[in-house]
Amino acid sequence: MTLSNVIQGIWAFSAIGLIVLVMLHSPKGDGIGAIGGQAQLFSSTKSAENTLNRVTWTLTVIFLGLSVVLSAGWLPK
Repeated sequence: MTLSNVIQGIWAFSAIGLIVLVMLHSPKGDGIGAIGGQAQLFSSTKSAENTLNRVTWTLTVIFLGLSVVLSAGWLPK
């Protein structure tokens, strides 16, 4: 298993995670987040939304950073 394969795995995981997290956001209505009962995992809805935002932004930075690294060819083959 090479470094490139590990980075590609992390990149794919972050892409799938972003898709799921964006679907869980509820900007105006309940959204899909109401199906899983996400608000019950946290002390308040605001806390759940803040945590969801932080995790989404973290995965976004990871995804974009790894996209640049993978597309630029900076990793040894």
